[in-house]
Amino acid sequence: MTGIECRLQSVALPTAASPPLPAVRKALAPLADGLPAEVEQDLMLLVTELVANAYEHGIAPRELRVERRDGSGAIRVEVDDAAPGRPILGWSRLGVNRGRGVRIVDGLAARWGVRQLGVGKTVWAELSY
Repeated sequence: MTGIECRLQSVALPTAASPPLPAVRKALAPLADGLPAEVEQDLMLLVTELVANAYEHGIAPRELRVERRDGSGAIRVEVDDAAPGRPILGWSRLGVNRGRGVRIVDGLAARWGVRQLGVGKTVWAELSY
């Protein structure tokens, strides 16, 4: 027995013009229960940035998955969307005053990356606590 408990929360994100961030945070609240306050805040910010980027730069369908592995001190966030483009650290097609979301992800996450899918991609990030 490894002593690692794994909890997974999956949220199908609606086809809408803007991300449903309050609903996403509410859906993730049980998964964040018991985390240190600063880890919970980092998790919610990481989720907010990845979901917002999927709406700003991606296309539907979109899905969010968050896996918490107690005992290993790791949380993995994954957001799928159907657009083929990869996020670029510090750059946005929306202008020079944009492009900070991936920098935030890069600063918060222990590691992050992109996995290409048959259609679209998964942008993932991991928090350590």
